[in-house]
Amino acid sequence: MKSGPIYISACLLCLPFLTLAQPAGIKRTLVQKADTSIDHREAVVARVELEPGVVAGRHTHPGDEISYVLEGEGELLIDGEPPRKLKAGEAFVIPAGKIHDAKNTGPGTMRLVGVYVVEKGQPLASPAK
Repeated sequence: MKSGPIYISACLLCLPFLTLAQPAGIKRTLVQKADTSIDHREAVVARVELEPGVVAGRHTHPGDEISYVLEGEGELLIDGEPPRKLKAGEAFVIPAGKIHDAKNTGPGTMRLVGVYVVEKGQPLASPAK
């Protein structure tokens, strides 16, 4: 299933996905959405692309984010933790409700696959203050 602009997230990086305006330089594509074996939860799989220098924006998810970096490099910023450098072939997990952000720090496009196991009926991402 494909969709127009969505946010993430997830987001990586997330990025705020599906319910928020998509900042310039970020392309998000919904790959699949399906029920899980966990009551009141669904899995959302998205492909995310961040152009060089793009910042996803601080946000949270109503469930866990599990992402894998396909190409490029960046930085993951989770509140209360030191910044984490990411590159192709690496993965990360962000627990539900954790405020986070991501930035493409490399010279090329950063491409990720994000899997979100979230509460059904809730926005996939919400902006953080």
